[in-house]
Amino acid sequence: MSSSISECFIKKMDGKEAVIAVIGLGYVGLPLIMGYHSCGYRVLGVDIDESKISSLTRGKSYIGHIEDSEIQNMLDAGRIELTTEFSRISEADAILICVPTPLTKHREPDISFVRDTTIAIAPYVRTGQIIVLESTTYPGTTREVMQPLLEQGSGLKAGDDFIVAYSPEREDPGNPNFDTTTISKVVGASSPEGLDMITSLYTPLVPNVVQVSSAETAEAVKLTENIFRAVNIALVNELKLIYSEMDIDVWEVIDAAATKPFGFMPFYPGPGLGGHCIPIDPFYLAWKARENGRHTRFIELAGEINENMPKHVIASLAVALSSRFKKALNGAKVLVVGVAYKENVDDMRESPSLELMELLIEHGSCVDYFDPYIPVIPPTREHAEFAGMKSIEWTMENIAEYDAAIIATKHASIDWEEMTSHSQLVIDTRNAGKDFSTELKEKIVKA
Repeated sequence: MSSSISECFIKKMDGKEAVIAVIGLGYVGLPLIMGYHSCGYRVLGVDIDESKISSLTRGKSYIGHIEDSEIQNMLDAGRIELTTEFSRISEADAILICVPTPLTKHREPDISFVRDTTIAIAPYVRTGQIIVLESTTYPGTTREVMQPLLEQGSGLKAGDDFIVAYSPEREDPGNPNFDTTTISKVVGASSPEGLDMITSLYTPLVPNVVQVSSAETAEAVKLTENIFRAVNIALVNELKLIYSEMDIDVWEVIDAAATKPFGFMPFYPGPGLGGHCIPIDPFYLAWKARENGRHTRFIELAGEINENMPKHVIASLAVALSSRFKKALNGAKVLVVGVAYKENVDDMRESPSLELMELLIEHGSCVDYFDPYIPVIPPTREHAEFAGMKSIEWTMENIAEYDAAIIATKHASIDWEEMTSHSQLVIDTRNAGKDFSTELKEKIVKA
């Protein structure tokens, strides 16, 4: 790419004349267009889901931690257009792709959304644009998959006419301390000019832009961040199993260990892994490693431990029902409290609660759920059978009717002490009953 093209792009960014298009308006894409809009840029939001576009144009948010008023304020200020038409990306100077990258049923990378989006936009790519993938993926996706498809569909040449680059999303939905505009951005491109362009793209948005040597390196950064969490969560999950046999509370152990000011970072156990990235990323790297003749034994072991945690929770419930009430799982009435993958959000991606519900049903239990953030379970790839299921009405009379309640997500809005006082048995996977009275703790089994 000639220096004049990159200089023109940087000049547009500096003068807030650049148009930023974001494809995929979910938990990553919607905050991005809001962030760029607040920085003074004209933004173009693109999504194939007509219901999302319709909702946004009416000033309505479909993400729990984003208020309707924030969407309406953006509409009122102008500089934003929302569409389902990929052809509109020809108007943009920068195109950010934020589409899902799930796993197949064989636990292999499913980059069909990335591939299909790339094919769809390729005919409309023009000289001088930068196309940035933000979706989590394996090293090589940007250069080996996207770049050839863009070149084929556009008739242009990457590096000479346009730039393909990668910058991993770092969203943590509902985190009160960080959002899109307060987290450093890692960027990687295949040329100095491309690196300059992607750096200028994100500099107005975030406090710090971290340059790495290539798109592949940036892709590896994202995997490493989430594999780090997955492995450490697996470690404490395994410690939980070990210490419980010794009648030692793993949460107390971790909290005490966390008082050490160096050499330790606290991670906490749970009923399994949720969210889009942490349960999925290890499999993306494992697949790519096999392609290169390597095996990720350590990482795959961590994945195996985390995937087995829902079974451990159900086994603990079975033992508690039998020992305390002489009841079996078959026929037991069980309430799963919390189906979001983490507290205080409406995000259900890869939630272990759905696995808990599936296992309970397989064992013959009657299952309901409560979640103040998810009144109705939406369609999901892995658990289509729960689509349309409604949260129960939260009354203590209703709670008392269940043989057991499983605390799967520790939402702050729920009075856990009141719930426990009206429950017959509580399986606590989140240490919600840490500070309860001795009397209430007798109703609780930590799992």
